[in-house]
Amino acid sequence: MARELVDDELWEIVRPLLPPPPLHKTPAGRKRLDDRRVFTGILFILQAGLPWELLPQEMGCGSGMTCWRRARDWQEAGVWGKLHRVLLAKLRHANRIDFSRVIADSSSVRAVHGGKKQVPARLIGARRAANTTSSSMPPVRR
Repeated sequence: MARELVDDELWEIVRPLLPPPPLHKTPAGRKRLDDRRVFTGILFILQAGLPWELLPQEMGCGSGMTCWRRARDWQEAGVWGKLHRVLLAKLRHANRIDFSRVIADSSSVRAVHGGKKQVPARLIGARRAANTTSSSMPPVRR
């Protein structure tokens, strides 16, 4: 039997981070799919690296477009950033993060107060090089 993508422990972490479903004024239309099923579909697509359209209907996670829309809405609501912070905190508390594999570069780490000031480059020539396209000498006439 295949392992469950979203077990009860993970769902208890994710569920409080999700925004409440929008209220519908009329009960007409298709019933909204359960958030847990959609979350499972999103994880499956991201883990498998498949296009949204190839989400298997047999999984019961709705269509790929449903999962894409919900992923987009949750992104706008800040769910993914919050989930990332919560899971990192849990891993850090359990001492399960291997910091020996961490790489930080200047594009992802903010330089507080601008960092150290650079020393200006020392001039190595006494004067500027002569311009090769125009000369201050009068042209030679023959």
